[in-house]
Amino acid sequence: MFIHSHPYQPFIQTDTTKLIVGTLPPPRFSTSELLEKDVDFCYGSYYNSLWLYIDKIHNLNLRFDNSQDAIDERKAFLIANKIGVCDIVESCERDKMDASDLGMKNIKLRNLIGYLKTYPNINTLLFTGGNSKNGPEYFFRKHLKDFGLKLEVISSEVPRIHQFELPHIPNETKQSAQSNRIIKTVSLTSGSGAANISISKLPLYKHLKAKNPAFNTFDFRVMQYSEFF
Repeated sequence: MFIHSHPYQPFIQTDTTKLIVGTLPPPRFSTSELLEKDVDFCYGSYYNSLWLYIDKIHNLNLRFDNSQDAIDERKAFLIANKIGVCDIVESCERDKMDASDLGMKNIKLRNLIGYLKTYPNINTLLFTGGNSKNGPEYFFRKHLKDFGLKLEVISSEVPRIHQFELPHIPNETKQSAQSNRIIKTVSLTSGSGAANISISKLPLYKHLKAKNPAFNTFDFRVMQYSEFF
């Protein structure tokens, strides 16, 4: 049995407006056994990396290695764009040392609602996956129930968009306390290889692929993510 604890604390600034929400990085990030191209930071896995798409969208020329410079580049981008990271899983148990969401059990969630209350400028959650079992949206829906809250559908097209109303609390600023906050959630297509199958079945992907045979699932994610990053 492997106790898989999240190796990184949430990365949030006082002016953060968007929050990236995933589950857990691969176990090697918790055991300090990084691969050559991994970055020791949130979403640092080179082979399932949100940063590959962000790098392409913004032409950042990011480093992909174990250096401190690679970490600092990513932090600088997040700060400049008022984006934070707060994965929803704090820890879990695994029978196998893999990164499968379905392989997680005895899961302990982070109090994401608590972070939203602490940082009143956040208005958007970017899930790195949909509502499949043990995905970030799936866990967040469970988390909302503990507060008597639920998601309302805004768009059922991929990426699916929802919203929920977060009641104000006394320690928020006077301006934000005048009314409840509306938080938007966006369920981005996962960066995992398994998600390539679902992408290939989407009518939009088929249409773009027919127009340009060179168009692939990486290009599709870049197109989708560019609207939100």
